[in-house]
Amino acid sequence: MTRQFLGALSALALAGVVLGGCQTAEPEPPPEPDVTRPQPIVDPTPPPERPDPGPRLTEDLEPVTHEGKLLDTTFYFEYDQARLAQADIATLAVHAEILRKYRNRSAHIEGHCDERGTREYNLALGERRSEAVRRYLISAGVRATQLETVSYGEERPVDPGHDESAWAQNRRAVMIYR
Repeated sequence: MTRQFLGALSALALAGVVLGGCQTAEPEPPPEPDVTRPQPIVDPTPPPERPDPGPRLTEDLEPVTHEGKLLDTTFYFEYDQARLAQADIATLAVHAEILRKYRNRSAHIEGHCDERGTREYNLALGERRSEAVRRYLISAGVRATQLETVSYGEERPVDPGHDESAWAQNRRAVMIYR
């Protein structure tokens, strides 16, 4: 009898395990999180004012003005020279004033030559011309980090002619504000 009782108990336990594994009721889903939309924070303080960017000075050779006057950005040189003309000193002084006032601005100075001379010689002469402008600006208080020079020698003529008039236009240094 105990044997029959144990057999019936085992059969009942096995049926419970089998039927319990076949439960079809879905588990209760987890509660949805409490989602609240963030409200924008209103800052009562106004945004800081931007510093004055200074005169409109761009790379695309727009005219540079100072106190309503057009300011030259091209400086011409005599044949085979890298000495600044006396007439250009006053203009360069105004450029120095602008660059001292607006330290966030910089200038790219290009040195150019006419077609006479070898390519190597003209590259060196163009460099001396751009450096002449750079040295003057530094002596007038502009930070060296605001100035960058490059020489194009005879590679970028303004006037493609082959006479003294064209050559005079091509012997130059050009300032481009950035």
